[in-house]
This record gives sequence, C-alpha cells and structure tokens, in this order.
Amino acid sequence: MDNRHVRNVRRAWAAALLVSTLAFSVAACGGDDGGEAKAPAASSGTAKDEGAEAPEGDTLPDRSETLATLKNDKGIEMVVYSATRDSGGFLTVSGDFKNTSGEGFTTPLEWSGPEQAVSSTGPSLAGMTLVDSAGKKRYYVLRDTDNRPLTTSKYTSSIEAGKSMNFFAQFPSPPNSTSQVDLQFPGFPNATIEIS
Repeated sequence: MDNRHVRNVRRAWAAALLVSTLAFSVAACGGDDGGEAKAPAASSGTAKDEGAEAPEGDTLPDRSETLATLKNDKGIEMVVYSATRDSGGFLTVSGDFKNTSGEGFTTPLEWSGPEQAVSSTGPSLAGMTLVDSAGKKRYYVLRDTDNRPLTTSKYTSSIEAGKSMNFFAQFPSPPNSTSQVDLQFPGFPNATIEIS
C-alpha cells in the first residue's frame, strides 16, 4: 500500500468519525428545536375560553391566585399570577396583559429592553427585571445560547380591546432566604411580589 492510499483511507476514516460524532451530539442534545425557549404547551381550549392569545413559547398561567395587578396609562393591566422558584435555580414569573381600554393597544418597543443584542430576536419581554432589595441585586431575564431571552416572544404587535395576552419570564432564582422581589417593567409602576 502506498502513502497516498494510506492518506486517503485516513481521511475517509476521520470524516466518518466526524459525521458520527456530530450525529451523536445532535441526538444527545435532543435534536434541533430551533434553539427557542419554550414553556410547556397548554390546551388551546383554555386560551379560547379566557379570550387570550397564546404567543409562541408561552404557557397559560395558573389564575387561581393574583400576586399583583399593575395598570399603565393606556388602560393595560399587567396581572401577575405566580413567581415560582424551581429546583434548577430559575424563577418563572407568569401572568396576563389585559386590554381594559376601548381601543387596540400597540405593544411598545421598550418591552423588549434596551439591549441591542436582543433587539434582533424580535419582540420579547426582556425589559422586565426583578430587584432583591434585601440582597441588593437586580435580576434580568435569562438568555439562551443564541442570546434569545427566555420569555414570551414573537407575540403580535397589538392587543385588541377586551383581549389579553399571556406572558412568562424566567430569571435566575434569588437565594432561598429571599421571599419577595420588586418587579419592574417599562410603562408600569413597580410592584412587590411574593416568591413561591
């Protein structure tokens, strides 16, 4: 066997090894889901019954308890139903935006936050922050590896009169000793919410 033939065999073997490694990596990571942060899907019947529009990656909140209701000067209510800590070190805030005015409301660009890195990912709620006053820390919406915020995204640019839009936003979880945080969101007054 000459050297050229040996080199060709080695190249073919290396290419086959690379292809099988990539295939294994994709399978181990669960395949290509577009890299989007998605919460568990909820039944569309609930969204229809509530008159809510469920944006992509959104989940319907548990509406059995209300932590806070904030209202902006355009007649939009931001109702926060839960701020739940999970074992993975995340805190998920969920609720609804309700249009109680008599006309459509165009969602402002400020909701996506001031960061240029996330502005290219489309509309989101990356402008939401949590403040732990006792721990003197501010928490921002988490990002995935492609810098997309882990929050409701790709929602329509307006909320029609009398309609609502579900939302969620994931943050790093404050220490277990922190039982409440201040929620801040552009255009709405600040509110203190309890962590469950």
